[in-house]
Amino acid sequence: MANMTVKECCCFLKKLRNPSRATQHARLASETLFSINEIEALYDLFEGLSYAIIEDGRIHKEEFLLALFSNSSMQNFFADRLFDTFDIKKNGVIEFDEFVRSLSVFHPDAPESVKIEFMFRLYDLKHNGFIERDELKEMVLALLSEMNVDLSEDAVESILNKTILDADLNGDGKIDLEEWKIFISKNPSILKNMTLPLLRQVFTFLFYILTP
Repeated sequence: MANMTVKECCCFLKKLRNPSRATQHARLASETLFSINEIEALYDLFEGLSYAIIEDGRIHKEEFLLALFSNSSMQNFFADRLFDTFDIKKNGVIEFDEFVRSLSVFHPDAPESVKIEFMFRLYDLKHNGFIERDELKEMVLALLSEMNVDLSEDAVESILNKTILDADLNGDGKIDLEEWKIFISKNPSILKNMTLPLLRQVFTFLFYILTP
């Protein structure tokens, strides 16, 4: 330990005190694109968030909203979608492994296919493997509301018609994952907010990943 920095010594001592956590971190590092040091940094972030209101080591929606908006009672459609997508186990909370695996999608080296599938799940409100017209309309209306843009019903319908026309290749009135992949390949700018170069950007940019 003589040549270790103070930070490295602290990390080493933490691992000695909690070997099961060290094992979990090593496993997550092997299964995601994050290094051990990045996993440790994410754990520090996660720990702060998960004890902000309910001290049980899991991120509840109120804590998620507090991190995004400094307001635990904020009502926001996009934040709800993001929380739901991070909650992989669908048990109403975000656990550390879910937190890491979800954030790994935004890693600069994450495959584009992974980013596309994650975004598809964000838009698949009914969790049935399709983006249907009513789901797309709900997303468009929520986005316009966030941007304080007021469009007529005809203008909204025009946006929906064009999107469905471009993306729904088999004409069944809904968009499946393969059609979504093709749609994104023709409109790559949609993925522009699916990469976070620096860990400190995590909660600065999380809210904006749904903005085309």
